[in-house]
Amino acid sequence: MIRETYLNALIMALLLGIPLWAHVAGQPFTITLATKVAILGLAGVGLNIALGLGGMVSLGHAVFFGIGGYAMGILAHHAQTYTPLMEAPLLIEGTKFMPAIWLVAVVVSAVVALAIGALSLRTGGVYFIMITLAFGQMFYYFAISWPAYGGEDGLSIYVRNEFPGLNTLVPIQFFAIAFVALSLGLILSHLIARSRFGLALGAARQNSERVQTVGLDPMRVKLVAFVISGAITGLAGALFADLNRFVAPTMFSWHLSGELIIFIILGGIGRLFGPVVGAGLFILLEHFLGGLSEYWLIYVGAILLGVVLFARGGLIGALSGREVAHD
Repeated sequence: MIRETYLNALIMALLLGIPLWAHVAGQPFTITLATKVAILGLAGVGLNIALGLGGMVSLGHAVFFGIGGYAMGILAHHAQTYTPLMEAPLLIEGTKFMPAIWLVAVVVSAVVALAIGALSLRTGGVYFIMITLAFGQMFYYFAISWPAYGGEDGLSIYVRNEFPGLNTLVPIQFFAIAFVALSLGLILSHLIARSRFGLALGAARQNSERVQTVGLDPMRVKLVAFVISGAITGLAGALFADLNRFVAPTMFSWHLSGELIIFIILGGIGRLFGPVVGAGLFILLEHFLGGLSEYWLIYVGAILLGVVLFARGGLIGALSGREVAHD
C-alpha cells in the first residue's frame, strides 16, 4: 500500500513536472500532450468509479463525454454568434465562462446518466454492456443528424472559453486547469472508495444478494455511482472540447468508450491512478508510433494482451507489487 502511494505521488509529479519543463524549454506541443493526458485521465477516473469500484462495464460512457463536449460547444457557439439558445418564454443565452459551462456539462451528464443507469441496471453482465453500447450509438447518430450544430462535420469554436484570472490560450495555464480538475477527480474517487458508500458499492459488486440481506438496495447504490461517474466524465468532455476548440459526433463513439476501458485495464482496474497511467501510455504510443504506422494500435493491443495475461493488477499493480486493488 505504501509503495503504491509513493508510485502515485511520482506519477503526479511527472504529470506536473513535464509540462513545467516544456514551458521553460518553449515546447508548447508537449504541454498540450500532457493536458490531453490529464483530461482523458479524468474521463477514465470517472469510468473507474463505475467499472473499477462498481463492476459496471459500460461501453457507452462516451455518451457523457460527448454531452460535456456539446454542452461546451453549444454554449460557446451561441455566445460567439450572439444568438440566444432560447428566446421565449425564457431567455437563455450562450456563455464563454468556463465554470458555468462545466456546471451545465456536469448537471446534464448526471441527469442523462440517471436515466441511462435506471434502465441499464435492470440488466446485468453482457446485457448491461450491450444496452449501454446501444445508448451510445443512439446519441452518436443523433449528433450526426443535428445540422444546427454541424451534424457530421462537427462544430468549431474559434476562441477558447474564459476562466477568471487566466489566459486560457496559454498552454501552461490551460494545463493548470486540467491538472486541478484531475486532482479533484482523484480526490473524490479516493474519498468514495474509502467511504461507507464505497464499501457498499464494493459489496454490491461482489455479491448483490448479501447486500440486500443487510437492508441496502444494490441497484440504488450502483445507480448513484453511475451518476457520479457520468458527471465526472461529462466534465472531462467539456475540457477536451475546449482544448481542441471543436466538438464532433465522434465524442459519442463506442471507440472512445473502448479507449477509456483500455486506459483502466492498462493502469489497473480499481486502481486510483490506473486511468492516468493508462491514458499517459496510450497518448505516448499514439504520438510516437502514430507517425510511423497507421497500424500503431497493434502495439497497444500487444501491450494490453501482456497486461491481461501477466499483470492482472495493471501497470500500477505490477510496479507496486499488489495484484489486488481492493483488500
